[in-house]
Amino acid sequence: MIFKKQVYQPDKKTNPLIGFLLFLISIVLLVLTGPFGFIYGLFHSLFAKGFTGLGEFFLKIAISIDQLGNVLMQHLLNLLWIKKDGYKFGNRDETISSALGRNNKMNTLTSFGQFIDKILDIIDNNHSLDSIDYYIEPSKQIIDKLAWIHLADGKILSTRSKGKTKYYIPGGKRELGEPDAKALIREIKEELSVELDVSSLQFMGVFEAQADSHKPGVLVKMTCYYGNYHGTLLPDSEIEEMVWLNYKDIEMVSEVDKLIFDYLYQKGQLL
Repeated sequence: MIFKKQVYQPDKKTNPLIGFLLFLISIVLLVLTGPFGFIYGLFHSLFAKGFTGLGEFFLKIAISIDQLGNVLMQHLLNLLWIKKDGYKFGNRDETISSALGRNNKMNTLTSFGQFIDKILDIIDNNHSLDSIDYYIEPSKQIIDKLAWIHLADGKILSTRSKGKTKYYIPGGKRELGEPDAKALIREIKEELSVELDVSSLQFMGVFEAQADSHKPGVLVKMTCYYGNYHGTLLPDSEIEEMVWLNYKDIEMVSEVDKLIFDYLYQKGQLL
């Protein structure tokens, strides 16, 4: 059983003057204390873990610099590396490589962006795709959702809401500060009138794709769990239809659900 507690708080609105002062303070501290911290970190890592520790230390620094670059150069990268409908750089919790990987998956890199991606692949095969961080802070570009994967006889339980034409795997959005288990249990009870057994929840994976009915570049991140339930499956007032789908029904579901269908089909769990 795996629970990934994701408790995020939205950024506070900051007075521009305060933001500028904090920026100056951070620069001064970096200039004055950075060299000493770096030298001490080198020797500490070397003596604690040898060259392995040294490599880990350099990797952490590289990731931090990458995250800084994602904020510092966001407007330039959005102009040169991605198309207008691409996933935007600029999330302070994400590296440049992660954002590059998301655009790689979405085929929204410009020719220049593809060139940069190929160079990185030469250095480290599949670098951008392997660098995608699925656990960054939520942003306006990523819709954070959870899904319950319930399979029977090679079919997967899916629902269709009123006014919708596509089917969706049961689940929904988390409320602010909700961990995975609590959010998923609440959503499934609201949608299907059953109680998930918290002790049976098993993490399956995280999938991302273009969000339906949203402008290009807005992604939905689906964190999926298997799990048993108590009660009788009964759709609530918002759910118009509850069905069992096979892999052949893949065109009837959302883009992110298609990725989940592919994954389950490859594992032989969806027929």
